[in-house]
Amino acid sequence: MAVKVLIPTPLQKFTKEEATVECDATNVAGLIDALEANYPGIKARLCDEQGAPRRFLNFYVNSEDIRFLDNTDTALSDGDEVSIVPAVAGG
Repeated sequence: MAVKVLIPTPLQKFTKEEATVECDATNVAGLIDALEANYPGIKARLCDEQGAPRRFLNFYVNSEDIRFLDNTDTALSDGDEVSIVPAVAGG
């Protein structure tokens, strides 16, 4: 099943400068693995040493933050859109 993934500008060097890619996955964890298979090196930027999403990256499935769903176990369906958004802080 094809899932559309929106890649933030700092990570587009892994996707040959593509802002949008498609991957097949049934959940967010599988999507991260699929991204790594297609774009080697990207997983280290997305996940920490334990394999959890990095603290300052937010993942959204159809505009819903996965932290309020099932985190990386959040199910994906054909046609879903996943956004990877770097956290913004300031003061």
